Amino acid sequence: MQRYRHYGTSYPVSPSSVPVEEIHAEEEEEDDEVYAEEKVYGEEAEPLIEEEVEKETGGVNEEEVTQMKEEAQPVAQETEGKTPLVESKNGKRTERATAGGDAAAGGGSKYSMFTWFVVLALLGVWSSVAVVYFNIVDYDSVIARAKEFRMNFSEVLQGKLTAYDTDGDGDFDVEDAKVLLGLKVAERRHDGDSPEEKTETSERLTKAATQRAAEPQGVEPTEAMSSETPTEETVSESGPLPVHNDDDEVSRSHDVESDIQAAVPLPPYVEDDFVPDDPRDSQHPYEDQAETIDTTGGTAEKQPEEKLKEKAKKKKPKLLNKFDKTIKAEIDAAEKLRKKGKLEEALRAFETLVQLHPQSPRARYGKAQTEDDLAEKLRSNDMLQKAINSYREAAELPDVTSDLLRAALKRRAERQQFLGRMRGSLATLERLVQIFPEDISLKNELGVAYLLLGDNKGAKKVYEEVLAVFPGDGFAKVHYGFILKSENKIAESIPFLKEGLESGEPGTDDGRFYFHLGDALQRVGDKSAYYWYELGHKRGHFASVWQRSLYNVDGLKAQPWWTAKETGYTDLVKMLERNWKTIRDEALAVMDQNTGMFIPEEENLREKGEWGQYTIWQQGKKVGNGCQGVPKTCALLERYPEATGCKRGQIKFSVMQPGTHVWPHTGPTNCRLRMHLGLVIPKQGCRIRCTDQTREWEEGKVLIFDDSFEHEVWQDADSYRLIFIVDVWHPELTAYQRQTLSPI
Repeated sequence: MQRYRHYGTSYPVSPSSVPVEEIHAEEEEEDDEVYAEEKVYGEEAEPLIEEEVEKETGGVNEEEVTQMKEEAQPVAQETEGKTPLVESKNGKRTERATAGGDAAAGGGSKYSMFTWFVVLALLGVWSSVAVVYFNIVDYDSVIARAKEFRMNFSEVLQGKLTAYDTDGDGDFDVEDAKVLLGLKVAERRHDGDSPEEKTETSERLTKAATQRAAEPQGVEPTEAMSSETPTEETVSESGPLPVHNDDDEVSRSHDVESDIQAAVPLPPYVEDDFVPDDPRDSQHPYEDQAETIDTTGGTAEKQPEEKLKEKAKKKKPKLLNKFDKTIKAEIDAAEKLRKKGKLEEALRAFETLVQLHPQSPRARYGKAQTEDDLAEKLRSNDMLQKAINSYREAAELPDVTSDLLRAALKRRAERQQFLGRMRGSLATLERLVQIFPEDISLKNELGVAYLLLGDNKGAKKVYEEVLAVFPGDGFAKVHYGFILKSENKIAESIPFLKEGLESGEPGTDDGRFYFHLGDALQRVGDKSAYYWYELGHKRGHFASVWQRSLYNVDGLKAQPWWTAKETGYTDLVKMLERNWKTIRDEALAVMDQNTGMFIPEEENLREKGEWGQYTIWQQGKKVGNGCQGVPKTCALLERYPEATGCKRGQIKFSVMQPGTHVWPHTGPTNCRLRMHLGLVIPKQGCRIRCTDQTREWEEGKVLIFDDSFEHEVWQDADSYRLIFIVDVWHPELTAYQRQTLSPI
């Protein structure tokens, strides 16, 4: 609404065409209409409006005054000889008493004063007409705005909207209405402020608002603007203010933030997080100044420790170097395609960027990520190898940021492990440790790489180095305890496993550690083992306290003991029981030949005694020349793919000498059931427990149990015990599952 700025020139009114009496009558009628509901101004409404109009327009210029004088002259002449009319303060006309007629009234002096009186009256009339008819002050908008806040207009005029008293004068008036209508910047005068200070503050606010409106989006306020603009306007609640990447100079506020962030360690990198730009582009320099809401009704500032923790959580890896920031828009566009799953388009975009900017680490890293995603989608090892190579290329470029270098090499090591290239993964992690020797997490991962390679000694050395520097590192503790237990140092392993699990550090909440801690406690006779088994079950690692296998298919029927009918493999069971003597004779022949085909059990399951095994099928395949020693047995089994094709089981002979005890233990998977055919069974002393039920073998009979449940064996007889073990698929597994499940 800008019409009031042309007042006096766009809408001229000729007072000479309207008698004075008619003008005043019209003025009173219009005032009655406008202020029928609003009587707060009383009879002085007209002068107040005139005063406000003059304040906005800056008054009437000299030409207009001259014109008004000339136009008012005839009216003055017409009034000669008549009793002059005088306006009182309340706007009513009264006759002025004279002492001596025209002579007493005086000549020129009297008419000059009267002329000016008329001029002033005309000015008042013009002001009222302009206000009412030309909407210089749009009171209708004020009324509508007041209704919007569920207040009637009478309350507005009575000064009850103190919340919108923007100028601090104690009431809601025209100036406040202008602020509501957006015609004026709010300016509240503080106690003790002088008029000069108030004017200066208003000018600063107006100037700052004009500058912000003129600035293009994406440009951050300069330091001078930040100092002149109130904090409420500086801190953005709608989101961070991006940095203009074409400008090499960064705001000082960002320098301060960088100094703070430098003291905070980086969190572990999460590959799936979309990092479109430098972290400084995505965080407002003052966002840490925000206050938390206190439930007591006030506000409480966050403690420094909490701020640091929150900053550590919010901090993202810095993947863009100085050059990459100049092509940030192109990188972000390609990255968004990748995140949306448009991998072919994203790969083309990143390949184009790499061709145009071969020295851009971020572009090449994005290419590697896209190839990685495509390999997953297409299940392509060739594409995955391309990603592994691209990760290496990104890490070897000059001016690569430390965060991108770490992220690229870590992901490369992970994908090498996925392909089974353990030595390559180990070499990648060793390089990472050399580059970042203070990063304990990298050393911990290096230890895992040694374990995956089967080099427990190398892993043990790494974790000893970590614990020498950080003796409380939970990740190193659980892995070090795991290694000690594999060396049969049972008692020594317990405190490391226990303290590592109790630390709750990332990477420690693993079913294997609960499994081995409980097993170690059982072996030393500590009944608290079942506390840890129960805890592992509550955290989702075990199906139950008894069933503690780690490689499972959900939803399969779970019970410790099975009958042949329940399995559905009755034909297999009948075949084994009918031919048990043939199978026994071939096993005894192998034992008598003393060819060394029975090898000692190597899983560290025995407390004492001797236990040998002779395996003919493992992971769904024949083992070496095992069937040459027992050809009839193998021929009998060829017709039962549920056994010979069980990739998560074995078919073998087991001989156990007197005085042998096998620790309580569980098998690795719930995907199989185990059949025991008794071949040579002493009359007393041989038994097997599964959960809380104990049974004995019989010659020529089959026992069936689920070895994913805890079981234990005693051989206290006077002679050896010989059985035939046949693992079969769990009957509820589908044909597809049997085909696709990984071997164990």
